[in-house]
Amino acid sequence: MSDGGRSEHGDGDMSNAFQTIFDRQKAAFLSDRTKSRGWRLDQLARMERMLLDHRDRWCAALHQDFGKPPFEQQFEITVPMGNIAYYRDNLDRLMALEEVEIPEGLAKLGQRGVIRREPYGVTLVIGPFNAPILLLLDPAIAALAAGNPVILKPANTTPATAALFAELVPQYFEPEDVSVVTGGREEISALLELPFDFIFFTGSSAVGKVVMRAAAEHLTPVILELGGQNPTIVDATADLDRAAQAIAWGHNAISGQWCIAPGFVCVHDSVADTFVEKLKAAVIRMYGTDPSQSPDFARMISEKDTQRVASYILPDKVVLGGSSDVSARYVEPTLLYPSDWSDPAMQQEVFGPVLPILRYDDISTVIQTLKTRDKPLAAYIFSRDDAMIERFLQSLSFGGGCVNLTNLHCWVGSLPFGGVGHSGMGKYYGKAGFDALSNVKSLLISPAERTVDVYPPYADKDINAMLAPFA
Repeated sequence: MSDGGRSEHGDGDMSNAFQTIFDRQKAAFLSDRTKSRGWRLDQLARMERMLLDHRDRWCAALHQDFGKPPFEQQFEITVPMGNIAYYRDNLDRLMALEEVEIPEGLAKLGQRGVIRREPYGVTLVIGPFNAPILLLLDPAIAALAAGNPVILKPANTTPATAALFAELVPQYFEPEDVSVVTGGREEISALLELPFDFIFFTGSSAVGKVVMRAAAEHLTPVILELGGQNPTIVDATADLDRAAQAIAWGHNAISGQWCIAPGFVCVHDSVADTFVEKLKAAVIRMYGTDPSQSPDFARMISEKDTQRVASYILPDKVVLGGSSDVSARYVEPTLLYPSDWSDPAMQQEVFGPVLPILRYDDISTVIQTLKTRDKPLAAYIFSRDDAMIERFLQSLSFGGGCVNLTNLHCWVGSLPFGGVGHSGMGKYYGKAGFDALSNVKSLLISPAERTVDVYPPYADKDINAMLAPFA
């Protein structure tokens, strides 16, 4: 196996090859070379060049893998570039020692409280298929900015993109700094046997549990970016045109294969029929009467997923769409109305362009029902009623979301991104990403000539006076 490539040998050879990559990165980390400002800036610059020098090839690979339209292709380059710029521009501030307040009594004795942020070490980043560049590189960029060498594992279900990673990463990075391993389940299993210092996984909850169990063997910290069935509320006061436009795009971008896509919509009875007509019109306006011919509508990642998503379509509830073509990996943008909580599409994350629409008359009932479900990665509400918005945001636990928009919170680097409960753990983006990929080392620093008297024997000492500096 070449540096950054896939093993073509047996399991033993593959494991040995991965161990070699890991050991080289571990040795580099233990040498302290990755902790310097210069190393971090150099890695960010290399990442930037790798993206920009081959921008057209990256976009072509995305289109080849599952027909990503031009806007979604460029998005996968633009967002990582923005994150590189953020870390480059703010690295000195992020790396700086942080002075923190300590009890006044200790401060009077000349003590200082200081926080240092240090890298964890060799970091494994496992990426998903739906945004195979962005969701692999954004965590890697945060890890490199924080001083961690990285092993990248792109999704095997996007073979063209994975092959480009395998080709280009060794050209731009030293293997002890950044390496890439391609492959599927066997390769991931072999990687997870290694004692990584940190693991960052983006994907399904089922695989997230596997990653977490493996990490527990080495007490390795993890960030898990998973998913869920994301609720969207449209109340009686909402701007229905705005809601329809945002939901039509948010649900159907990447052919619905977006972990923060609206998973279902609950609409107030008084506006439900009108909203559905506006939503139908918005979908047609965006993708035409035959979305299979639209250059802006992606394909499903596999025939298996096409069959799975198509199985959620209940013909008697279809008010738009409903067709599918397994061999073409195509599911038409489909609206199911009126849906109910027992429908097949309501039992799990659809991860495809089939959208159930439910009616409600009492938001309390909706909120109580949502509280009984797994905590989602995202949630959205469309309303002009501030009290309603506050009630929704205060009552429900979810990773993040928008008010009177969908999806766009994940484009804002200053908003920490991540899930909660079943939808994941840990946040990243911007400063949150740097902090998440850093060990926060807390220090109490005393002048050499001064001390804090806490030492025995205690018989002749005033215990209260000894404890006073810590009060």
